[in-house]
Amino acid sequence: MQDEIVNKVALNQSLVTLDLEEFIPKDEDIIAFDIEPFLFMGMILKEKDFRESLKGHDWLVYKDRVVNVFCSADAIIPMWAYMLISSYLTPVTGDVFYGSKEQAKNDMFFRNLNNIALEDYAGKKLILKGCSDLLEKERAYLTATGIFLPVVNSLMFGEACSTVPIYKVKRAL
Repeated sequence: MQDEIVNKVALNQSLVTLDLEEFIPKDEDIIAFDIEPFLFMGMILKEKDFRESLKGHDWLVYKDRVVNVFCSADAIIPMWAYMLISSYLTPVTGDVFYGSKEQAKNDMFFRNLNNIALEDYAGKKLILKGCSDLLEKERAYLTATGIFLPVVNSLMFGEACSTVPIYKVKRAL
């Protein structure tokens, strides 16, 4: 009689592997808003002209999208201009970020990570998958550890076949 091979990882219902990349928005979900076309001669912000051009802009293009706002021109943009742009964007999309598409993806990643449903991980043995393609890996894993530590029974890094133990709940004697 041969011994049957048993996949103990598959049988262990409390073992969960989480890939942090799941929290990164897709490129196609992000649309850019460049301030440069709204500037006089592509480099000077004239308040009256700026307000008029924003008023006539088709804001529905940004509906339900993540928007990264930036200025491709080397121009001085007053803070109120960003606020004015946000006042037009916010009613059509709730996700407005400053900076490049990569910065917007990174900011959205951390927002998604901080809004995770922790009850799904309560009392579980959690493996945070390694080899993630994240912009700020160190910050991501530090943040994730702080988020999950209060709810999981154990926290590990790596793959199910080879994990590095990080934390384990101490059992009372």
